[in-house]
Amino acid sequence: MTTLDQFLIRAEALMARLETMLPAAQAEPDFRAATAFRWRTHAGRDRRGTLQPVRHMAPIALTDLHNIGPQKHVIEQNTLQFVAGAPANNVLLTGARGTGKSSLIKACLNRYAEQGLRLIEVDKDDLADLPDIVDLVAGRPERFIIFCDDLSFEEGERGYKALKVALDGSIAAQSDNVLIYATSNRRHLLPEKMSDNSSYQHGDDGDLHPGETVEEKISLSERFGLWVSFYPFKQDDYLEIANHWLAHFGCDAAQIAAARGDALRWALQRGSRSGRVAWQFAKDHAGKIARPETDA
Repeated sequence: MTTLDQFLIRAEALMARLETMLPAAQAEPDFRAATAFRWRTHAGRDRRGTLQPVRHMAPIALTDLHNIGPQKHVIEQNTLQFVAGAPANNVLLTGARGTGKSSLIKACLNRYAEQGLRLIEVDKDDLADLPDIVDLVAGRPERFIIFCDDLSFEEGERGYKALKVALDGSIAAQSDNVLIYATSNRRHLLPEKMSDNSSYQHGDDGDLHPGETVEEKISLSERFGLWVSFYPFKQDDYLEIANHWLAHFGCDAAQIAAARGDALRWALQRGSRSGRVAWQFAKDHAGKIARPETDA
């Protein structure tokens, strides 16, 4: 065996060892498998992420969402512009919990999926992967909404900077087939403290000027082109939503009317008159009608 043969054998053995250490090639996502996807990262040295199809999307429709007419109009119009290839904005939906922020985005997907709309849900901890996600779908004919649900940050979290850059701050232009829709209970996505007020300064003209702390906290939210606010429901609004879901689950008019007192007590126990609470009540109440309790 020549010296060259020995060298080639050792080189092949070294390459075989290196191949076991390298990450496996990432499979191309099957964009025909679903209309909604989740971005999931895998534990390991390379921490690579993949798009996983959501096989069973929640079947909520825009007509199921009550007492948020103005908010629904703004979101649907912006989404329609996006699907049509017209200019559209990233959106931040903020306000009271359980008022339909996330449901509205899902309903828009169901409404416009046949026109090419797709959804990618990204957890807060994976926001640093936004450039990879955008590169993955760039050039695709579909229109992708990157969905960040229940978003909020604490001081110094890395996802905050990543989202800020992705919205407006990268040297690369945002792909025209990608928008970011985020929901949050916080208007500025960061905790607001009493000490923030001390950073305000009085100008010579008497105006208040925010300091660096406040400017930093509003700098992320203002990068969303649209702010859509949601407000707590009044009692009649809550009852209307509960009635809608009771009818959806098969209750007749007499059963719906008789459920009013139970619906109010349910909301009192939960300490909230949100749309989510109304839906939970309707499931419980309609289920008991459909399957009465047995005697102990």
